[in-house]
Amino acid sequence: MLDLSGDAALWLKALHIIAVIAWMAGLLYLPRLFVYHTQAEPGSDGSETFKVMERRLLRAIMNPAMIASFVFGGVLLADMGDGAWTQVWVLAKLACVAGLAAMHGQMGRWRKDFEADRNTRSEKFYRVANEVPTVLMIAIVILAVIKPSWD
Repeated sequence: MLDLSGDAALWLKALHIIAVIAWMAGLLYLPRLFVYHTQAEPGSDGSETFKVMERRLLRAIMNPAMIASFVFGGVLLADMGDGAWTQVWVLAKLACVAGLAAMHGQMGRWRKDFEADRNTRSEKFYRVANEVPTVLMIAIVILAVIKPSWD
């Protein structure tokens, strides 16, 4: 257990929330770019523009924001002490966070498919995939705020 002072804990929470907002923005926007990218002819100016946008979004915003979310969240989790690992809401939240990380990784693979002009998925596929981070985010917020006990 870290036992952070009140001000330090508040600053870490603020930084964690800022990082999560930036990460979520990317997780919600990148699949939308994929939806539009499916409509562009491979090799066209539009397709090449989407490739640049997707790469920059993933590398310059999403990756650093995810790392910052994990670092700040990890420190806050450590500050909760060993008892945090026995709380069902914490474990459920971490499972949802793992789902977000898995989606992040999958989006990175999809981006590489677009970059190589080998995407085979439909616009509808990416529209559905766009909903997964939203559902996980809703679950995470409810778990973090309500902290259900499930005793």
